[in-house]
Amino acid sequence: MKPCHIALVGGGNMGRALAGGLVAAGQDPARLEVSDPRPEAREALARLGVRVGEDNRAAAARAEVVVLAVKPQQVPAVAREIAPALAGRPVLVISVAAGVTTASLARWLGEGVAVVRAMPNTPALVGAGATALYATARVSRAQRERAEAVLRAVGLVLWVEEEALLDAVTALSGSGPAYCFLVMEAMEAAGRALGLEAEQARLLTLQTAYGAAKMALESEEPPETLRRRVTSPGGTTERALAVLEARGLRQAFAEALAAACARSRELAAELERAAGEEEGEGSRR
Repeated sequence: MKPCHIALVGGGNMGRALAGGLVAAGQDPARLEVSDPRPEAREALARLGVRVGEDNRAAAARAEVVVLAVKPQQVPAVAREIAPALAGRPVLVISVAAGVTTASLARWLGEGVAVVRAMPNTPALVGAGATALYATARVSRAQRERAEAVLRAVGLVLWVEEEALLDAVTALSGSGPAYCFLVMEAMEAAGRALGLEAEQARLLTLQTAYGAAKMALESEEPPETLRRRVTSPGGTTERALAVLEARGLRQAFAEALAAACARSRELAAELERAAGEEEGEGSRR
C-alpha cells in the first residue's frame, strides 16, 4: 500500500487490533493516529508509538483513510461529527460497524465520500480474522487497495459485490467463531465424560481444532475430501460421524446460519429506525 495517513476513530478492541496489525505490517506509526475519549484506551495505544487524541474531527482532517471503529449505535453521531473534516477531500472511510449501511453512512458523512463497509470477526484480535469488504461506486481502485491493505493487517480479506451479502458474511464468519467454540466446548465435555482430565480434554480439543483448520487452509482439497480421507470404513470416525449425521448436524447448521442472517437484517433495520428517530427529534428541536 502506498504510504498514507490513517485515522482510527475508536480505540476499542477492533481499533487496537487494527493499530497493532498495521504497525506490525510496516505502517509508519507517525502516520497512524487513534482518537478515543477514554484515557486508558489512549494510554494503551500510545505504547505502539502511534499518535493518540480525543478529537475525532481533527484526526479525520489529517487523514487520507478514516476507519470508523466505534459501536454501531455511536456511528451516526461520530459520522456527523467528522463530516465537515471530509468535505471536498478524496478521503476513504472504512466502517467496521455491523449493520450500518453505506446509504446511512453517505447520509451522515456526505454523499461525495468514498465508503467501504467491512465485516471482520473476533479472531482479528489475534491477527487471524476473516473480513469481507463492500465498496460503493465512489471508491476508486486505489482506495479499494488501501481498504484491503488496512484489513489484511488483521487477517484474510475478500470482497463481495452486493452489500446484502454482508448479512450472509455476518452469519457465516462474523458469528462463526462462536459456532467453533461451541463445538470445542461439546468435544471437551464429551472427553471428560469418557474419563479424560479436564486439562487433557481441553488441550487435545484445541490442538485438534487448530490442526484441522491448518490442514484445510494448506490443502487444495475441499473439507469433504479431507473428511473422507480420515474416515476409515468400519472405523471409529465413521461410527462417530454416523451419529452426528443422524442427529441432523448439517440441518442444524443450515438453520442456525439462516437465523443469524435474518437477525443481521433485523438489527440493521432497527439501527436505521433508531437513527431516523434521532434525526427527527433533532430537526424538531
